[in-house]
Amino acid sequence: MPLQAYDIDAALGLWNETKGAAAQLINYSENHTFLIDTAEQGRFTLRVHRPGYQSRPSIESELAWLTALRQATDLAIPEPVWGRNGSLLQAFRTAGGEDRLAVLFRFVAGVEPTLADDLTGLFGKLGNFAATMHRHVMEWERPSGFKRQAWNAETVLSPEGLWGDWRRAPGVNPATAAILEELSQTLTARLERYGTSRQRYGLVHADMRLGNILDDAGKITLIDFDDCGFCWYGYDFAASISFHETSPAIPALKSAWLSSYRSVRPFNEEDEAELESMVMLRRMALLAWIGSHAETTLAQSHMPGFAEGTADLARRYLAGSLWD
Repeated sequence: MPLQAYDIDAALGLWNETKGAAAQLINYSENHTFLIDTAEQGRFTLRVHRPGYQSRPSIESELAWLTALRQATDLAIPEPVWGRNGSLLQAFRTAGGEDRLAVLFRFVAGVEPTLADDLTGLFGKLGNFAATMHRHVMEWERPSGFKRQAWNAETVLSPEGLWGDWRRAPGVNPATAAILEELSQTLTARLERYGTSRQRYGLVHADMRLGNILDDAGKITLIDFDDCGFCWYGYDFAASISFHETSPAIPALKSAWLSSYRSVRPFNEEDEAELESMVMLRRMALLAWIGSHAETTLAQSHMPGFAEGTADLARRYLAGSLWD
């Protein structure tokens, strides 16, 4: 069951800005997100972490990168708020007696883009955004104890995948399972050949989908770094087209993303060739996620036909091209 506003009363006293504020649940997916309204300090969002997903060291590492990005770049990303005890990450007990971790962010205005919008310009901005983050990663000295998960063939495709086992997802039947097993084997081999050199593999946002982008009259803010981890840089493009991989608009969006990305840092022909591998790796992660998060509205909205659509994409990928 999702947490309710009264469940987080104890958390609101952990920051000077939110003591006695009103809270409203606005999103329940991997974590709970609450809108916090205050009379004098304005609005905030409170992220309450799901138990068993990210550990305290992992969340602290995410916040270390977020802080470093804010200091070293002009990227529009969330601003975490220091708690009364001098820590960005806070712990509290819910009204129901559960121990939870939470982070408070200053509110970011904007609306989520949709496929009904003209996304070519947006994807030009996203390519620049991703490349700037990746360039920062290559120059940044991570703090001691930095710990984030990796998104690779093993952690996505195995039965013990980070987001669950795609084999258990709704709609996976013997016919779809057969083609997806072939895809898994091909992806594993192809990504191993591609390799993890420093120029193509590092810390990425890993969830740059439209649902994590806020557009405020043309100002683009990227939110929710909760899934950031180590992966190929091209995975940030794959995540940006999450749930929309079959759209006829994708080739134009890819072109806009690549052009913008290359204006900041190199992305060679081999990297471009493996974007389709990134897309299929992400699609398999989403299939597993839908199966392990079937209680969420987001999973339920994409569940019908998702396994069959993934199998169709797998056939195209194995035949040589997703979009040609």
